[in-house]
Amino acid sequence: MKKIEALIRTSKFDEIHKCLSGLGVKFLTFYEVKGMGLQHAKTQHYRGVAYEPTFIPRTKLEIVVQDSLKDSVVDCILREGRTGEIGDGKIFIYDVQEAFRIRNDDTGEEAL
Repeated sequence: MKKIEALIRTSKFDEIHKCLSGLGVKFLTFYEVKGMGLQHAKTQHYRGVAYEPTFIPRTKLEIVVQDSLKDSVVDCILREGRTGEIGDGKIFIYDVQEAFRIRNDDTGEEAL
């Protein structure tokens, strides 16, 4: 099993989610996060004062899938999440040693 973590543009979440659902991904977790990278936040104005936010809002996805789905999930995120601009995000892949479903003690891929 593989755990895929992806940091994506929040505006791309719906497209990526629809693509993942079409692949049969049954489980994912997402978080609204803030971070910094090569892309710089745009100057904003509040009550007439200009300021530049330090961190940029993004969405973090955590998806655990069978090894056979890994490439399809990554392709889906790359295809649907790409704008070609700095700040499109990152994908990280980890090995998952074990998984357990708390409700009924299913283990391994059956726990997904």
